[in-house]
Amino acid sequence: MDEARVPVPFEIYQEGVYLHGTKADLAVGDLLTPHRESNFEPGRVMNHIYVTETLDAATWGAELSVGAGRGHIYVVEPLGALEDDPNVTDKRFPGNPTRSFRSAEPVRVVAELRDWVGHSPEQVQAMRDGLAAMQREGRAPIDD
Repeated sequence: MDEARVPVPFEIYQEGVYLHGTKADLAVGDLLTPHRESNFEPGRVMNHIYVTETLDAATWGAELSVGAGRGHIYVVEPLGALEDDPNVTDKRFPGNPTRSFRSAEPVRVVAELRDWVGHSPEQVQAMRDGLAAMQREGRAPIDD
């Protein structure tokens, strides 16, 4: 799982494989569990764990989550039911082309993608600026 791939929006990484992007340093076998602090909104406790089937969405998660240093992208195994992520499905991208999901149950880390290619610094800054503007305008609530 170490072949470098450039993230392509809406392209499924590998059929049946779920990814999670974060700054958290995890090990194979670790569980990501709900009811922990958000990766994106300090002080907010999340009710779900979010996963995706696209490398692009996982890359954004790794790049935009809070914390220092390069993020991590993990291959994860959901231990419960998944539902479409309401934050992107039909709200921003009708039909869930980001292949983003959430679960109220834990997911297990089964591997780490180590050689992924991130977005350009300009793209990351533009995304951060856009998200900050949405928050200032009250348009960025997370439906969790």
